[in-house]
Amino acid sequence: MTPEDRREALVEATLPLLLEHGRGVTTRQIADAAGVAEGTIFRVFDAKDDLVAAAVDKALDMKPFLADLEAVDMDQPLRDRLTALCTLLQERFRGIFALMTAMGMVGPPKAHRHMEESRRRAERVMVAVVEPDAGLLTCTPVQLVHMVRMLTFSGTHPHISDGHVLTPDQIVGTLLDGVLGKEDS
Repeated sequence: MTPEDRREALVEATLPLLLEHGRGVTTRQIADAAGVAEGTIFRVFDAKDDLVAAAVDKALDMKPFLADLEAVDMDQPLRDRLTALCTLLQERFRGIFALMTAMGMVGPPKAHRHMEESRRRAERVMVAVVEPDAGLLTCTPVQLVHMVRMLTFSGTHPHISDGHVLTPDQIVGTLLDGVLGKEDS
């Protein structure tokens, strides 16, 4: 196994352990999960903290999320495309929230420069998913994507939502239909 492959295997083995044990995960637990000797970790990483940081970076990596966003079926109606966006955002937020909780993080980690470009790219992709129906909207596609992100974030966060997590259908329905029932004619 190349050092890069070994590094990736250790990072992959560490991610679920961080969710279970947080920063208290031991190198013995990581080695056992990866099926390697404990000393192998230190041939690839200088310290456990370096491995933990690499695992957190992997969990925050935007590439898989971007690939999923780019795969949204543009032939669907707007409501379905928005629901797909909301579902993908919720999956990402849930993973990040779980990791932050397990790691005892009270705020997001400092964004790296490469992450900022990925965030801008994600924004562009989400706006492109909405743009074909811009003429139907009372706001710009950029504003709608912002509302989807904010409502999804707050409606998915277990503390902000008081444990009453909103579904993608509820979020999209609120944005597209509002909350008033139909008026009698």
